[in-house]
Amino acid sequence: MKYGQYFNQQRTEFPAEWQLQFISYDALKTFLKTRMVDANVRLATAFPRAHVFPWTPAAADEPGFDALLEQRLARVAKLTPEFVRMLDAEVEKFNAFFVTIKDKTKSRIADVLDASRRPEVAECEAALKELLLLERFVFLNFTAIAKALKKHDKWSGLQIREPYLMRTSHLSFVVSTSLLRLKPELLARLTALHAESNEGAGTLGLSVARDDDVASATAALKSMAVGSDSAGPTRVPTPSSEDLKQMVLGTHGASQKLGPLVGLLHETQTVMISLRGPHGTDIIGGVFGCLANHHCQVVDFSLSRLHHDVTFGVLVHLHNRDVDLFSDLARTAQEWDGTLSFDVQDAKLKASKLAGSTQYALDEAPYASRVKYMATVLNERGLSPEFLSEWLNWLLAKKISVEQMKRLDSHHASLMCVEFRLSVPDTLSPEEMKSELIAISTRHHTDVALQLDNVFRRQKRLVVFDMDSTLIQQEVIDEIARATGIEEQVAAITESAMQGEIDFQESLARRVALLEGTPVEALEAVKRSLLFTDGAHYLCRALKNAGFKLAVISGGFLPLARYVKTELGLDYAFANQLKVTADGKRLTGETVGPVVDATRKAELLEVIAQAEGIAIDQVVAVGDGANDLLMLAKASLGIAFNAKPRVQQQAGARINQKSLATILYLMGYSESDAVELQI
Repeated sequence: MKYGQYFNQQRTEFPAEWQLQFISYDALKTFLKTRMVDANVRLATAFPRAHVFPWTPAAADEPGFDALLEQRLARVAKLTPEFVRMLDAEVEKFNAFFVTIKDKTKSRIADVLDASRRPEVAECEAALKELLLLERFVFLNFTAIAKALKKHDKWSGLQIREPYLMRTSHLSFVVSTSLLRLKPELLARLTALHAESNEGAGTLGLSVARDDDVASATAALKSMAVGSDSAGPTRVPTPSSEDLKQMVLGTHGASQKLGPLVGLLHETQTVMISLRGPHGTDIIGGVFGCLANHHCQVVDFSLSRLHHDVTFGVLVHLHNRDVDLFSDLARTAQEWDGTLSFDVQDAKLKASKLAGSTQYALDEAPYASRVKYMATVLNERGLSPEFLSEWLNWLLAKKISVEQMKRLDSHHASLMCVEFRLSVPDTLSPEEMKSELIAISTRHHTDVALQLDNVFRRQKRLVVFDMDSTLIQQEVIDEIARATGIEEQVAAITESAMQGEIDFQESLARRVALLEGTPVEALEAVKRSLLFTDGAHYLCRALKNAGFKLAVISGGFLPLARYVKTELGLDYAFANQLKVTADGKRLTGETVGPVVDATRKAELLEVIAQAEGIAIDQVVAVGDGANDLLMLAKASLGIAFNAKPRVQQQAGARINQKSLATILYLMGYSESDAVELQI
């Protein structure tokens, strides 16, 4: 429902006499829509997006840029004062009626509060209803004023809303603090009347309170009755709706349901406030100061910063329809050179209406049927504008909304890694998205990892690594073969196995058979020749200091896996055990015990997780070969690191960067986090 419809609908709920005194919102809007055409001096938004302003007119009868601007300035200079005069007349009409009704209401309430008489409960309730109706009358009209000004600023290109609202801060409907003073007094009187008459769950649904409870509530409510109708800086300490509830019900009535009339006291307005300017903490403090003065309930907030410039947004519930809040916000914006914007929505027209009954945080895209993902884009050589353009265009084509962007690398010469929080339509297939993203990644040599954004993404506890071509740069069996002169034969079998062309167990048996007679000392020589992958020590040190358990599960050989475990400070090492001759000097060309193949790797991952009491949702696996696929699939985050094409196609995530430490980015750690973990 648009605001104009809502405003007119709400107006019908008031007495006929009151309806005539409402702001003529439709007339104001019609004036702007019909008269402000071709008057907008904000040319960038006044013309269609595809419009081009030529250096010289295309035709003789077309105005030049200077003439166009002159025409629009002249038109808006004539129409804006006319609009202001029209709005002034509406505000004065509304304010004059308010003063009349306010005086009548105050007189009726004063009669009810007269200590020399005992009014009827119905008389007291009628006075309270009229007071609440007057509050609602003020707030609806003030909201209409603010929205009309917002439309003017949009269609004229001028910004007059804030100064205009500051003008209204001197009018009676804004500074009538006596209404705020009378409400707690009236509530105290009504509470006492119900208690005295022993009506129990009467019209208000109040419980019977003891005499000392009534006296305490009355004293507390009356303590708020200070201030007078003035435009000075003094503020009446307005009670929140929860304060009023507790004071009216008292200790012994807290469990009772409020009746319909008391329910009216708790009606709130949802207000979206945004203040942008160059003084970050001052702006935030100024906004919260205003909210504190008016007892607003803070529902949510959002903050973005660009060096000194910040934009601070806050969603609040405003009680008691205290419109003086907006004058205070305007003054705060002026004090700190800020730009204020706000949107007022009644509880019946609040932000949740944007998409069903679901509530949305300020930093969320307010669309229904969505799934939250985290996308990490990464290129050690820098994210190119060409990649970022194609990436964002892909998001647009898929109707995927970006909710947050966070840079994870430190401030290098170029941008290297960005984390995107995405709101994704639940109709999109993860497999389809992955396939398309691999194509984009391949074209730009940039990695894109897409993960569900849930609590387990940020709570990993176990990382399991393959060894060959992952933690180390070589294939250990190839290194042993090189030392014994059979490198080419072994390497051919190894490559065929890594491509998934032959069964791993068969390939292992063939390669190990070629090692028959190799001296055991060759393994020690291989240890000295091993080259750890760039970033391996850095990554493992960071993870260990962050409390992770780490393991290497290799289709290679146990002596070398244990050496890697010791060098990197891992917790577990599993690999194939080579059989040696009876004298322990040479390899027999066979293995002992279960073969660590693809199935065994996945099993060992699960065994380690169970032994450590870690859920599979908290496990990360990293590998590069076909025999790692089951292990990668078993983990909640399986990363193909510089892997073979088949593995990259099937793994959940992929990294094609030089440093193994870039895995930290996929786990949500920033570069500064990683540095801090090098302790």
